[in-house]
Amino acid sequence: MNTIFTNATEILILLFLIITFLQSGYDKMADWNGNVSWLKEHFAKTPLKNIVPFMLSIILITEVIAGVLCSIGIYQLLDAGSSVMAFYGAILSCLVLLMLLFGQRVAKDYDGARTIAIYFIPTVFLVFLLQLSI
Repeated sequence: MNTIFTNATEILILLFLIITFLQSGYDKMADWNGNVSWLKEHFAKTPLKNIVPFMLSIILITEVIAGVLCSIGIYQLLDAGSSVMAFYGAILSCLVLLMLLFGQRVAKDYDGARTIAIYFIPTVFLVFLLQLSI
């Protein structure tokens, strides 16, 4: 129980990332065609227009891996007091968010980019907290 209180901030942000990325990954798998269709329109006037399914696949895979690493990270924090997997999950989460930010900027969707930046702030804070304990 002491581990929960000692690592409460890390656990809460990890839960935030798990919900964010596993739900997003599920949504992409459940409605692949709808997502591809919407994104093709979103990127229609960009150099990325011809690689939308490939980009979506990469995002899907990295989101799911990030969510799984964050899940394992919580387990390790609670079971062994280790933050290594949580750190890897946080780093991959940052990379996913940077990929999403890049896409939003290329598509000139500045409101979408701003939303990604809001997610990025606690994720970078998590990396900071976890690197202190590694």
